[in-house]
Amino acid sequence: MFNLDNLLRNNIKNLVPYSSARSEFSGKASIFLDANENSYGSPLSKWYNRYPDPLQLEVKEKLSSIKHVPVPNIFLGNGSDECIDVLYRAFCEPGNDNVITTPPTYGMYEVSAHINDVSIKNVPLTPTYQLDVPAIEAAIDDHTKMIFLCSPNNPTGNSLHREDIEIILNNYFGLVVIDEAYINFSRHRSFVQELAEYPNLVILQTLSKAWGLAALRVGMAFASQEIIEVMNKVKPPYNINQPSQELVLKALDEIEQVNETIRQIVQEREALAGRLAEISFVEEIYPSDANFLLVKVKDARSVYRFLLDSGIVVRDRSKVILCENCLRITVGTHAENQELISKLQEIG
Repeated sequence: MFNLDNLLRNNIKNLVPYSSARSEFSGKASIFLDANENSYGSPLSKWYNRYPDPLQLEVKEKLSSIKHVPVPNIFLGNGSDECIDVLYRAFCEPGNDNVITTPPTYGMYEVSAHINDVSIKNVPLTPTYQLDVPAIEAAIDDHTKMIFLCSPNNPTGNSLHREDIEIILNNYFGLVVIDEAYINFSRHRSFVQELAEYPNLVILQTLSKAWGLAALRVGMAFASQEIIEVMNKVKPPYNINQPSQELVLKALDEIEQVNETIRQIVQEREALAGRLAEISFVEEIYPSDANFLLVKVKDARSVYRFLLDSGIVVRDRSKVILCENCLRITVGTHAENQELISKLQEIG
């Protein structure tokens, strides 16, 4: 049976979180003399001299209406990377606990584990880039605190079979972290609406991809209120800056524009896949539910260097397990994709 207390580190159970000046009162005020700010303002704006809302409530309220998730079930991080790091720091005892990842997958799960002195158990995906559920079950031990699943997966682009994820959710009593950074480009539905059914479920999403706000560094975690309270306890007090909160609020009013952009990207993804298939040295284009394509070519390193010399940057994933001679190519604008194809045709 899932028990949150059994997963928490003892020092986190006993942690008294830092109490920021802005978290010690509720309501509205006109004079702020509590946080040792510069009351005269800054060269940029009168308002940037004040600390931001530490819990980003206005942003969360707007996200709540879009995602249909209550505010207490939402955590905002300085990018999804902070959400990942906070989970490690809250739930994994350094030098003692482990987590499971399923490579090839997003590299920060492993990097963050190493930073936090947590062991990684890598259970590779199958050759078709799906979960090896029996191998995952065999890898779980008493010190396995989290399983990271990326769907749609980075760098392969495909969605993981939903029934495989549900098997893990129903039979494992640590945290199951589903990274849905690319869910907006997929026809598959999010697990967000399953939060009430699975108390051990944590879902990561981001405003960097479909929303086009990578520079603002705002990631989201959705989970039970108890897990979100722990994450808020561990995070730095002012982890999302004021300009980011302001700009996110403006962007969240433009849902139709974002949806139209998603439609354009998906359309360009299919067109780009078709054009790449005509290139002689392209051996395979893997199905994608994301805003990128994983493409197997002959001599990926040489193709990568040629494109780089031509001013086009893609990602060489050749050294990643199950991705030999593969390039990860983000779907660009129509003009960018045309230029990419034109350069690839020069190779032969």
